[in-house]
Amino acid sequence: MTRVSVAEDRAFVDAAGSGLDARDIPRARISTEQILAMKQGQDTHSALTQRAPMLFIKPMFEPINAVQIRVSLDEIKPAIWRRLILPSGWTLDKLHLVIQAAFNWWNCHLHEFQIGGLRYGDAAFLMEDASKGDPQVFESRGVRLRDFQRGSRFTYLYDFGDDWSHTIEIEQFLALDPAPKQGTCIDGAGARPPEDVGGVNGYEQFLKIIRDETDPRHDEMRSWAGGDFDPDWFDLAIIDKDVKNALRANVRRRLYQPKPTQTKAKI
Repeated sequence: MTRVSVAEDRAFVDAAGSGLDARDIPRARISTEQILAMKQGQDTHSALTQRAPMLFIKPMFEPINAVQIRVSLDEIKPAIWRRLILPSGWTLDKLHLVIQAAFNWWNCHLHEFQIGGLRYGDAAFLMEDASKGDPQVFESRGVRLRDFQRGSRFTYLYDFGDDWSHTIEIEQFLALDPAPKQGTCIDGAGARPPEDVGGVNGYEQFLKIIRDETDPRHDEMRSWAGGDFDPDWFDLAIIDKDVKNALRANVRRRLYQPKPTQTKAKI
């Protein structure tokens, strides 16, 4: 995909009465009068170039079709994170599947998004056993990524037992050519903790045991984790492939980390 340059600042344009949608002129500082002039077919080139000559470029009229986000696991150091580019029209239910793929979670526990004090997820499922007074859950399929502002942050919670909290940051909106139809991972660091390890505290204990070969639980714990576990593991090619396949039906997750590649000795 070729990234089209766009102005860094988000546009705050009052398009009332113009018949235009502000999303059609993303991230450019254009006044209401100039929008009206454009609609009426007036010569706005000189007005625009005089006011903001560096903004008068074709890309500023390209509609936003992608969003770059950063997803990081909370309370763990060194940081475990992924930088993703996704179609801006995708909803939170698709973002859930992408995060599962990007961290190779197994998608076998409950999840929800927490945004501005409100809960979003599979509303019918999460409210099925709710008690009186429990916060209402709103449907995640009703919220699109392009509904957020640049710089927004919110939380994705996976596994209500281990409580894996992820912080999602909207880094920037993009106009890409061609428009993306699937997600992409462009950067990141660190391996996510094993499923069902017991949350942050359990993960810290797990790392302590597998690093201490004298611990009587060492062999058992390594075997439980698949034989090898490197907390610093990150393979961009593998993770990007996982993200690209995130929405495929019946997609399979790796149970364990890929085995480290062994270099053959020269003869």
